[in-house]
Amino acid sequence: MSDISLPPAEQLSIAEQEVVQLCSELIQIESVNTGDPATVGDGEARAARYIQAKLEEVGYETTYVESAPGRGNLVARLAGADPSRGALLVHGHVDVVPADPAEWTVHPFSGAVQDGYVWGRGAVDMKDMVAMTIAVAREFKRSGVVPPRDLIFAFMSDEEAGGLVGSQWLVDHHPELFDGATEAISEVGGFSVSLDETRRAYLVAAAEKGVGWATLRARGTAGHGSMRHDDNAVTRVAAAVARLGAHRFPITRTATVDALLASITELTGFEFPDEDLEGAVAKLGPIARMINATLRNTANPTMLKAGYKANVIPSTAEAVVDCRVLPGSEDGFREQVAELAGDDIDIEWVWLPPLEFPFEGDLVGAMQAAVRAEDEGGVTVPYMLSGATDNKAFARLGVAGYGFAPLRLPADLDFSGLFHGVDERVPVDSLQFGVRVLDRLLRTC
Repeated sequence: MSDISLPPAEQLSIAEQEVVQLCSELIQIESVNTGDPATVGDGEARAARYIQAKLEEVGYETTYVESAPGRGNLVARLAGADPSRGALLVHGHVDVVPADPAEWTVHPFSGAVQDGYVWGRGAVDMKDMVAMTIAVAREFKRSGVVPPRDLIFAFMSDEEAGGLVGSQWLVDHHPELFDGATEAISEVGGFSVSLDETRRAYLVAAAEKGVGWATLRARGTAGHGSMRHDDNAVTRVAAAVARLGAHRFPITRTATVDALLASITELTGFEFPDEDLEGAVAKLGPIARMINATLRNTANPTMLKAGYKANVIPSTAEAVVDCRVLPGSEDGFREQVAELAGDDIDIEWVWLPPLEFPFEGDLVGAMQAAVRAEDEGGVTVPYMLSGATDNKAFARLGVAGYGFAPLRLPADLDFSGLFHGVDERVPVDSLQFGVRVLDRLLRTC
């Protein structure tokens, strides 16, 4: 149950009142991205069409495009007072990862509203922010709000599989939809971490690790499983995977992580000595998982594929290793992986570079002001996301992207554990808080 009291319904704006229903209805659309085009289905298209209807209902002109059948993407623009200023892109993805109903307290696609939460797959990743964005966009149009600069609202498919038929495809094929955009806000940032009973840090993602999905491939000689066989592709790829999985890359300091740790020290007095940096971070509670993941490069084996029969030694074997790379360390990383894998392993890469943007300027100042207006004990601090967002695609257009999906959270909620987790849920009052903050931000930035 949330530890923040809900105001009476009559004190809520229309946007605050409808954001819960929007989030619930979005969750009920099973826009599951399996990563396999043959099994994805049309859920993303149905979610994008749902958003299109909600925006067009209040007068927006929208652009709906499909990169492939069922892979829907939607973009709308609200003109600002100063068209010479760079536009702000507010974007989100409509796809979600799979969920097994047998593991959940409620059905993952029920969108149940109970115990002060909206439950279901996508509640925090990221149909909460999509719902908040729709609610504020609708309120602006209904009320005739003219923001300081153009606002571009974009809702895309395929983020959970790298955005290759979502944001990356849009940047390649429809860059005109984002003309004039210079900055962006999106997911996995702006959520609160309680420092004490009255103060909260709101972590804004000013950086993202790079993504390197490495497919390792070993070749050998096929043969009968009953005979001695030294040229075994399975043995070879397994040894490479074991070396990579066991390797610990060194701690590497980055500007954004240093700024985060300095902010925590300033706010709490807690120190982060170099001689035991990971140990000190581990004492921060649930967010330690997120922060420690940004102290070093990582290479985690995630998939294995080989063989077709128990008594046949295959001629090839494959493994996939999920690599996450810090800004500034891209040069040489792939060579390190190749060296660890071994000369007899071929590697094929899917590569999305790391991002890092300054935590300063008018937009960052407007984020801080919007948070403080709704939470006088709140302060925004930068952090680095260990995962990846669609900001990587828009960076190719020169857009500086930040993670800012504002949520004031209960102190005892393990928020980071809900991403892709069982019983994913978001507090109702957090959604309403987020609407208020987002409304203030978009009116002033």
